[in-house]
Amino acid sequence: MTISSIARRLNFASSAPSLLPAVILVTDEARLADPLSVIETLPRGTGVLLRHYGVPHRAELARKTAALCRRQNLALLLAGDPELAFAVNADGLHLPEFLVQNPPPKALTWRHRRGKILTAAAHNPGALFRAADIGADAALLSPVNLTKSHPERTAIGILRFASWARAVPIPVYAMGGLSEKNARRLSNTGAIGIAGVGDVAAEFNQHNSMVKTS
Repeated sequence: MTISSIARRLNFASSAPSLLPAVILVTDEARLADPLSVIETLPRGTGVLLRHYGVPHRAELARKTAALCRRQNLALLLAGDPELAFAVNADGLHLPEFLVQNPPPKALTWRHRRGKILTAAAHNPGALFRAADIGADAALLSPVNLTKSHPERTAIGILRFASWARAVPIPVYAMGGLSEKNARRLSNTGAIGIAGVGDVAAEFNQHNSMVKTS
């Protein structure tokens, strides 16, 4: 069983809106310098959360990513920049936790756009409920497990994840330190899908390599 198949089971078992994908690939300039090469391997219906906050060519990268996602029927979520999200006609806007606490006015207009998604990052119950208060369609709760990218952050753990996810009135994605092995423990936690960088990207890259060589 793969991470994506586990995520699809979680999504199917939930009552999440159909706009919300089961799997979200989260980009990161340090661990995923060239996100386009990975995005090309994604199956239709997958979500792509474009972060890459620190790159100087972010607007150009967003346009290329948006065009690629449209060709492959992927849902593009643009992180942290409502103006750029509007400019590239992204499928959704994602707010990092500091913007969840004080969202820019234009970010809140996503709640009223038909067929568009508003997601929010959360690392604790307070942020989850704040995401619900501003009308987010879903929250990405992390880190479920310890991660190499943020070793300073304390892992939430499966039991606390389940408790927090069930308490909040919006769908919640599990993110952080999830592998094919430990993601199976997300069953019956209330998670509606899985978001990730390293393991999610590696899974699709491995699948694509197998297809090319078969």
